Amino acid sequence: MKTQASNIRAGDRIIAYFKNKRQVCTVRCISNPDLNNITLSVFLGERYRHSNSGVIRFKPEALVDLSNRALKIFEEETSLEPIQG
Repeated sequence: MKTQASNIRAGDRIIAYFKNKRQVCTVRCISNPDLNNITLSVFLGERYRHSNSGVIRFKPEALVDLSNRALKIFEEETSLEPIQG
């Protein structure tokens, strides 16, 4: 699925050229979203390791391949059980 770079959120997994290869990266944080370029701090895999991290820059209107959308907020909301009493 493709989405605009301006719609990327922390935790999303994107497919991008990183370290001279096209691979799946996890977005750690987003810097400068309001300037000419969006700077994404990304890492390989599902767990953060400094040796596998780096920065990717996109124009806000660029289309980015989205592998998985971060569902942390949705998972937290569904795991809460209503309290009766």
